[in-house]
Amino acid sequence: MKILGIEFAPLMIPIERRLQTASVFYYCTNFLFFGFAMLFLNFYLLFTSYFFIPLSYLIWYIYDRKRSSQGGRRSDWFRRLPMWKYFADYFPIKMVKTADLDPNKNYIFGYHPHGIFCYGAFACFGTEATNFSEQYPGITARILTLEGQFMFPFHREHIMCSGVCAASKESIEWNLTREGKGNALVLVVGGAAEALDAHPGSVTLVLKRRKGFVKLALKHGASLVPVFAFGENDIFEQVKNPHGSFLRNIQEKLKVFLGFSTPLIRGRGIFQYSFGVLPYRKPIHVIIGQPIDVEKISEPTQEDVDKLHQLYVDKLTDLFNEHKVKYGPDLNFIIS
Repeated sequence: MKILGIEFAPLMIPIERRLQTASVFYYCTNFLFFGFAMLFLNFYLLFTSYFFIPLSYLIWYIYDRKRSSQGGRRSDWFRRLPMWKYFADYFPIKMVKTADLDPNKNYIFGYHPHGIFCYGAFACFGTEATNFSEQYPGITARILTLEGQFMFPFHREHIMCSGVCAASKESIEWNLTREGKGNALVLVVGGAAEALDAHPGSVTLVLKRRKGFVKLALKHGASLVPVFAFGENDIFEQVKNPHGSFLRNIQEKLKVFLGFSTPLIRGRGIFQYSFGVLPYRKPIHVIIGQPIDVEKISEPTQEDVDKLHQLYVDKLTDLFNEHKVKYGPDLNFIIS
């Protein structure tokens, strides 16, 4: 049904689809608003009779501030909540395993592309919606994200429940040395810069200059695992922003100032399909490649880093080419 050009959802929709939409709405609004909402709420409470709440939390935060860089505080109960199954089924998101992983080793997963909100990464590695623990027994997955995410009160506790940790050198070294074996750190290599190139039908990876994760893999002997998500860029429309355009220049300046990117996107709403911040229902297939065994080198040279980085790029390209016929035959693939 269309009214004034707006396409509305049918009134009679199965409850399962409603639950799928609700779970995605929960994730999306939490990603965009929960942290800032909690920050403003705590600031407001300081000037009320409930001032003891933010003050108590401040004491807790000072005591616990390093937790996000020391393994986090993952909750298996939270990761297995039924709503995450609905979340994955909304698109749907499917995880494709190509090789077993040895639980006696540690791993760094490179997730590509970033997309807008990293829906595929969260479903596969931040929850048990795609049965990661059953597919990879003995492997503990932890998504790495910006340290700034852990500065928002209560929001930090919420995201740590899914196994999220800070994407810092300290955090990576802690997880690869103090948490034993069988750890898989999931790093979205392209980061905020890559989100600005998230347009349907194409993938532009920011990878050629991103070598820090390779150096850490060498330093700790952690195997590298390329991961490619077909469909991650297709679930939103983004305003055209080619390099050199006025909009792109503004976005680049904001990224430097804010620490995160500001893509102008259009999705769908809860009860209509014409506009909103919810993603479109388009499939995402997360392909987890074969591990690249890495020999530990305590002090890797630039030549060591460059050699392994090129091998990683080659394996990622091979992974894309192997599966593009089935999941993205018309996808334009660029590494920059």
